[in-house]
Amino acid sequence: MRCVLIGLPGSGKGTQAAAIAKKFGIAHISTGDIMRAAMKSGSELGVRARKAVESGELVSDDIVIGLVDNRVREPDCRRGFVLDGFPRTAEQAVALRDARIRIDYVIELDVPERDVMERMSGRRVHSGSGRVYHVKFCPPRVPDTDDVTGEPLVQRADDREDVIRVRIGAYNARTLPIISNYVEWERSGDPAAPRFIKMDGRGSTAQVCERLFTVLSAVAA
Repeated sequence: MRCVLIGLPGSGKGTQAAAIAKKFGIAHISTGDIMRAAMKSGSELGVRARKAVESGELVSDDIVIGLVDNRVREPDCRRGFVLDGFPRTAEQAVALRDARIRIDYVIELDVPERDVMERMSGRRVHSGSGRVYHVKFCPPRVPDTDDVTGEPLVQRADDREDVIRVRIGAYNARTLPIISNYVEWERSGDPAAPRFIKMDGRGSTAQVCERLFTVLSAVAA
């Protein structure tokens, strides 16, 4: 089972990718994680990625695809993998296809923008431990205070409403076209085309997990 998970920022991609990986015994691949590991290892791609990051530039698609290609060849990917939020652009999707990295399923977690805004803007974090709360869905016992230490909670910069709107705009402009491309590819009848699955991403984490597990168990049977 080789999957790509796509969705708005805050749609739960990371959480659901980890759940899919655990349920089906496949690898969870986050491009952020593999990029950090490559930079730490000092590999050729890692050195190139570090130079781009340190100069304030975006890491080029050829570097990212190279890292993904190397990662999917590792032993823990033999049974399959789930790519968490990648590809992010039409160019990356084409590069993934050109690299002959076979994908079986492309899953879109469909969550309305207003729900994403509520999920993300309500998050509060304890800086010291990384514990995460939500003002509505998982509030601390004392408002804006960590349950364990009593220290103040903070709102991360990328959880501010103005920043979330920018991230949603970038997703709509750069990532949404990928979905129509995958749909058209599937309709073409090409046997190499992945199956596109649009999944309702609303509700609790457990509810979304159950929907995903049911659909994936059925199509992979």
